[in-house]
Amino acid sequence: MLNTLRRIVQEVNVARDLTAALDIIVQRVKEAMGTEVCSVYLYNPDTARYVLMATEGLNKDAVGLVSLASNEGLIGYVGAREEPVNLEDAAMHPRFRYFAETGEERFASFLGVPIIHHRRVMGVLVVQQKERRQFDEGEESFLVTMSAQLAGVIAHAEATGSIGGLGWGGEAVQDTRFDAVPGAPGFAIGQAVVILPPADLGAVPDKTVSDVTAELELFRSAISSVRGDMQDLSSKLSTQLRPEELALFDVYLMMLDDAALGREVVDIIRSGQWAQGALRQVISDHVNRFEMMDDPYLRERASDVKDLGRRILAYLQESGQEDRVYPDQTVLVSEEISPAMLGEVPKEKLVGLVSVLGSGSSHVAILARAMGVPTVMGAVDLPYTRMDGMELIVDGSQGEVYSNPSAELRRHYLDLVQEEKELIQGLEKLREVPCVTVDGHRMPLWVNTGLFADVARSLDRGAEGVGLYRTEVPFMVQDRFPSEKEQQATYREQLEAFHPLPVTMRTLDIGGDKALTYFPIKEDNPFLGWRGIRVTLDHPEIFLVQVRAMLKASQGLNNLRIMLPMISSVYEVEEALHLIHRAHSEICDEGFDVPMPPVGVMIEVPAAVYQARELVQMVDFLSVGTNDLTQYLLAVDRNNPRVADIYHSLHPAVLQALMKIATACRDAGKPMSVCGEMAGDPAAAVLLMAMGCDVLSMNATNLPKVKWLLRQIRLSDARALLNEALEIDNPFLVQSTLHMALRNMGLGKVLSQTR
Repeated sequence: MLNTLRRIVQEVNVARDLTAALDIIVQRVKEAMGTEVCSVYLYNPDTARYVLMATEGLNKDAVGLVSLASNEGLIGYVGAREEPVNLEDAAMHPRFRYFAETGEERFASFLGVPIIHHRRVMGVLVVQQKERRQFDEGEESFLVTMSAQLAGVIAHAEATGSIGGLGWGGEAVQDTRFDAVPGAPGFAIGQAVVILPPADLGAVPDKTVSDVTAELELFRSAISSVRGDMQDLSSKLSTQLRPEELALFDVYLMMLDDAALGREVVDIIRSGQWAQGALRQVISDHVNRFEMMDDPYLRERASDVKDLGRRILAYLQESGQEDRVYPDQTVLVSEEISPAMLGEVPKEKLVGLVSVLGSGSSHVAILARAMGVPTVMGAVDLPYTRMDGMELIVDGSQGEVYSNPSAELRRHYLDLVQEEKELIQGLEKLREVPCVTVDGHRMPLWVNTGLFADVARSLDRGAEGVGLYRTEVPFMVQDRFPSEKEQQATYREQLEAFHPLPVTMRTLDIGGDKALTYFPIKEDNPFLGWRGIRVTLDHPEIFLVQVRAMLKASQGLNNLRIMLPMISSVYEVEEALHLIHRAHSEICDEGFDVPMPPVGVMIEVPAAVYQARELVQMVDFLSVGTNDLTQYLLAVDRNNPRVADIYHSLHPAVLQALMKIATACRDAGKPMSVCGEMAGDPAAAVLLMAMGCDVLSMNATNLPKVKWLLRQIRLSDARALLNEALEIDNPFLVQSTLHMALRNMGLGKVLSQTR
């Protein structure tokens, strides 16, 4: 059964379009189940009807013509129930609807299962037989599993057609919308520039070329290079491998011959396809054939073909590399956008970001918010490899991407872009004024930084200090651990730039989704693994060098604060404090005159929330990292778009945890700050201020919006809103209640939908 499922899905995956994919589904399922009919009906949301899109066993002339309303017939019944319907005699069911065009009156037994993708019913998969009988549990399970496997494939094929301007019915399509997750607020209209991962065959798009001769020469050159590599490898390993193992290299060399893979690729190039696209087609076909074979040895050969394809592709990409030209309004699109990709686009040309993977709280999204670039994350259904050069609209506030925008939609978003510019210009006037509420409560607003480029932006926005300086950023741009002197110079730059304002430096926080190429950490569950303070306490030589560099950098400035990440127990703080005091003693012995700086703890895990009273007695301040705290409290991987809608910093559990931390700080007479993304959400900032938070630290882009809102409200009104929010048990209701109350006060212009 599993092999059958796998084969069908593999065949469908390489289908050229949705029609071909559906034809394969009905043929293969009918064969696998031994039924007389298999049909697929797809739901068209524009007409609210199920349309017969493919059949094996019914009259094929009915395809595309027969349709049922969403509440009509057994198909509508399956869709409405969102579960299988298994009938011994379909005609006896009150919801049965007869269509003469299909000839289905001959078939008595009926099994229909919904095709559901991301909670959306996309269609219904049906099998029928003349014989009156109920399909057994095994058959029902097979069809349910089949529909679950195919839902994503159908969604992808449907989306691929839509971005090309055609719906699955062949009709022209405009304003195709792809739902994702808000990454960084704002709106952008621009041209897609798709960045593909290196040597990834699956990501290679189709592309037509005019110079076939040049493409053939490029391919033959790549083949020659790979052949040379294989021969070199074979001779190098000849003393270490047995003859039968060395024979594998001969197999590779045979595959490269003109009579094998090479000939097929050449034929496709001659039809006008570029070399990379032709290679992808041939390798995919061969891999699928091997993987569908029953013989285990032959199935394993699929990996050999894949490896060979990647090697050839690497040479093709190397030869075909050219300097990328970025249009004036660039929307960067990739499966997973990295900070390095952002750095390659000229700042003045980048207007938007779209990432297929990641969530609104992943580090690229945080960086995008700091840069003020509208961003959408987790666009898992986006057929991004086909979108290069297309005009896209990015709605970073709602988490939506539009392709083929109509003139009306384009005009609507151009107006929103203009409104956003005017709002930002209006907020810039607040730079020099303090953040004081209407009833006189002073609320210091600090910034989160990591790059030296953040400094000017932060000071321009009126930052009063740095609540989080991410020291891992200088580590991530190196190919080795930076020396004490190098770190000292980097930290000195930051401390001088903000002097006399305080700068809170978080000690090295790697692990989780922050990796160093020269210090790889491979774990099954990195977010619950070796990260933050756990790494640096296990490597005191790294921790001591960093703290010594921080202390030396602060000489004569005295605006340093040190913060410890990922603390989950009292003894970790004791051990870290011991090392900090040791580093301080060592630099004093070297002649540096530096007072001991304030040291604080980041509250990011539930264990620290419940030990807040003990922890605050040991240090000078507590700072809440709401991104990780929300992730750990709700057991939601914040980089996983599938569960992004569960991640919500206004969840009652998060609010209760923040109240507990605020109480512990207030009772101890120590300051509490929040340096997570929650602090940069103007509406959430109102609640944090009401809780008694002493400092809010955020990305520089959001600082003017938060300042504007807090200067328009009374602390007493904020406390009333907090009391109301604490009584609500639904995070979305907390957010909508908060937004509605603020809009009723005339304070809605800086609110966005980002969480």
